[in-house]
Amino acid sequence: MEPPQMSLFGDQDNEKVSNDIIAEAFRNRLIHKANFGYVPKPIAMRNTQNAIVYYLFFATQKPVAAKIVTDIFQKYENKRG
Repeated sequence: MEPPQMSLFGDQDNEKVSNDIIAEAFRNRLIHKANFGYVPKPIAMRNTQNAIVYYLFFATQKPVAAKIVTDIFQKYENKRG
């Protein structure tokens, strides 16, 4: 019998966790563990079937950089919708 595997969140539960929860956990890690001052909400990059392939993150210490990237991410999201 195989030993239980730990999840990203440190538990042994095999319950599926949504992509959004994983992305937010990684964003929080960038803020609290990597000490980035500004980490805008990531943008989901999708394939031609509209499935999420990965999330694009941006992390910086500069508020102006965060504002620029947030504006770009919002324009991309609005264009897709």
